[in-house]
Amino acid sequence: MEFPKLIRIKTVIEITTLSVPTIYRLMAKGQFPKQIKLSERSSAWFTDEIYTWLEIKKNTRDENQSTIGDG
Repeated sequence: MEFPKLIRIKTVIEITTLSVPTIYRLMAKGQFPKQIKLSERSSAWFTDEIYTWLEIKKNTRDENQSTIGDG
């Protein structure tokens, strides 16, 4: 059985190029994957959820670009 990989905030920042405040603001709005609490002072994100979020952003961008030329 393959377990999902977890990443810490530093890696989330490296992957997304977002700042910590932006990540938490988007999470509060329900627009970014929520972290899981590993302990009282430790949190992590599932790698696949971060990459899925990026893929959705890319697809939205691509859809918007294709409709611009159709007008």
